[in-house]
Amino acid sequence: MAPILDEVKSQFGDKVTILKVDVDKNPKAASNYQVRGVPTLILFKEGEIKWRQSGVVPQNQLAQIIDSYAS
Repeated sequence: MAPILDEVKSQFGDKVTILKVDVDKNPKAASNYQVRGVPTLILFKEGEIKWRQSGVVPQNQLAQIIDSYAS
């Protein structure tokens, strides 16, 4: 997922913040957000979860999802 996230970040620039959390080193965060599989992607807007999915998401699909919540 790292290369896909890097591409998305370069596409959106400062409009998005991408955080990667190591669930092995941060089990409390994994528990709080009910992460059961890796990778799990969670999209927040103004602190609220808008979308989540486990598994790899292609770059173009992820960009469309982010774009749909951008406005």
